[in-house]
Amino acid sequence: MTIERNVKGLLGTKLGMTQTWDENNRIVPVTVIAAATNVVAGVRTPDVDGYNAIQVGFGEIEARKVTKPQAGQFAKAGVTPRRHVVEIRTADAGTYTPGQELAVADVFAAGDEIDVTGTSKGKGFAGTMKRHGFSGVGASHGAHRNHRKPGSIGACATPGRVFKGTRMAGRMGGATVTTQNVTVHAVDAEKGLVLLKGAVPGPKGSVVVLRSAAKKEASK
Repeated sequence: MTIERNVKGLLGTKLGMTQTWDENNRIVPVTVIAAATNVVAGVRTPDVDGYNAIQVGFGEIEARKVTKPQAGQFAKAGVTPRRHVVEIRTADAGTYTPGQELAVADVFAAGDEIDVTGTSKGKGFAGTMKRHGFSGVGASHGAHRNHRKPGSIGACATPGRVFKGTRMAGRMGGATVTTQNVTVHAVDAEKGLVLLKGAVPGPKGSVVVLRSAAKKEASK
């Protein structure tokens, strides 16, 4: 049996990091997320779709830049086309209506703990020291200028092969990453901004998904 939760969520653009001060006059590093144009582009119900969820659209776009199926979906919901659409599973999907605008202040508030999902910065092809934190080999006499090599990747006749999942050099970054239990420091309802305490995945200008925390820290 799957236990459904009431989950709130928004899409936003990462603008970058800055710093502010808390009530004790201590510096707090924050990431600024712009999440002003979120709308409900569709509602999934158990009767029709077999599950509860809402489709959130973000980022207004010209109508000529969307496909006909997408245009029909947005027209049915009564909203202008959006560049990004994500589906958020939530038990209270029936309380939403297509075309409903999701204001930042109505979804999150200061002190909330959320999960932030984004695409991490791509690093290209990286060696084992950068990608996995290998220590390399010694720099003493006789090392022959191969200090950054990975070392052995397996045994000899047994098993006679390299195990799958062995940590080796390869493509690094550019993957979907979720940072959990990020605290909302403040919300600017007028400008549609969310200030998150600390860093979140992705470069400036990338799109991130903000959801209610799946695993809240018991200590907070």
